[in-house]
Amino acid sequence: MNEEEQERRFQQRMKDPTKRWKLSPMDLQSRARWAEYSPAKDDMFAVTDIKQAPWYVVNAEHKKCARLNVIRHLLSLIPYKDLTPEPLKLPPLDKTKYVRPPFHEQNFIPQIYPP
Repeated sequence: MNEEEQERRFQQRMKDPTKRWKLSPMDLQSRARWAEYSPAKDDMFAVTDIKQAPWYVVNAEHKKCARLNVIRHLLSLIPYKDLTPEPLKLPPLDKTKYVRPPFHEQNFIPQIYPP
């Protein structure tokens, strides 16, 4: 996410009491120390981003798209083999050997939410 979007979200959370809970003491400290934290994060990425355990950065300006992109990316890292079962042939249903008991003799859960 770019700095303008991050600032907009911080300001929105400060103004809106229903969103203020999203700001932790750590968020406030990281904001106060942003100039020190950012180069340290860049250095950490540079020395720990290896082929066996890469870092991935997510463009999160549009949260829904970011989530979908992350899901798609993670799924792309998993080898996929189509395990769809072969089509089946249903045997005929013999309804002559079973008679359902009358509804009034059964205990049904009340249908509060009809289809």
